[in-house]
Amino acid sequence: MTETNKTHVILLSCGSFNPITKGHIHMFEKAREYLHKTGRFIVIGGIISPVHDSYGKQGLVSSRHRLTMCQLAVQSSDWIRVDPWECYQDTWQTTCSVLEHHRDLMKRVTGCILSNVNTPSTTPVIGQPQNGTRPIYQSTNLTNKPTAVKLLGKVGESLGKICCVRPHIERFTFVDENANLGTAMRYEEIELRILLLCGSDLLESFCIPGLWNESDMEVIVGDFGIVVVPRDNTDTDRIINHSSVLRKYKDNIIVVKDDMNHPMSIVSSTKSRLALQHGDGHVVDYLSQPVIDYILQSQLYINTSG
Repeated sequence: MTETNKTHVILLSCGSFNPITKGHIHMFEKAREYLHKTGRFIVIGGIISPVHDSYGKQGLVSSRHRLTMCQLAVQSSDWIRVDPWECYQDTWQTTCSVLEHHRDLMKRVTGCILSNVNTPSTTPVIGQPQNGTRPIYQSTNLTNKPTAVKLLGKVGESLGKICCVRPHIERFTFVDENANLGTAMRYEEIELRILLLCGSDLLESFCIPGLWNESDMEVIVGDFGIVVVPRDNTDTDRIINHSSVLRKYKDNIIVVKDDMNHPMSIVSSTKSRLALQHGDGHVVDYLSQPVIDYILQSQLYINTSG
């Protein structure tokens, strides 16, 4: 399978990130590695979307702090970005709404026609001319067509600039949803999807009666799809079989099964907060040093419980 025939993926992770841990970043890296190993996917971007302050979780620090910590955690990454849209809304947003926002944003600013898992697009998903002119990359001389490497570089560059802009550490700005790449950005046909990246704890929450709106679950799992990086040898098959919606769309759930015993699979925000409160030196195993420095400087989590 050539690179342009593979499904191009943006991994989106929603959550409190209270604080963001090495485990969160490891989840992105292992998911990308696993998807590439299948030979069917190319991950071209990752998005971290911290939850709104009104989520109401006990001990949730201000989104201003959580956005900054997330930014510090990914400052050395060339493919994972922090997106502040969810935090900047008037109130808490559902996971389904966040996925739909990023899908619609991609459509508006890049001209993408993003494919749903169950209804792959039969048309070019990137690069339709808006004025009927021939795309720049369309040529009768096949030797002049862009290579897959050039294509991925261009797509990745566009995503970095538009889909999930990395703002200045002290100032988080909105993405310009009316931005237009113009006619210069034209690509070969590729299939692009946004997949929800999560741990097995979120997957298991789908089985809790009344916690999730069933129609939202249908959209999340049925239309977008999920990549799950399990923790603590969790039996994901049991979880999937326990939910009618998960069973219905089990082919849309990709489980990264080769990472269950990795030390990072047991790292959590809860353990990190407890380590900070107790002065436990193991906190360096859970959090990156820039995040630890920011927490100490801002006096976060130190005098709180849970």
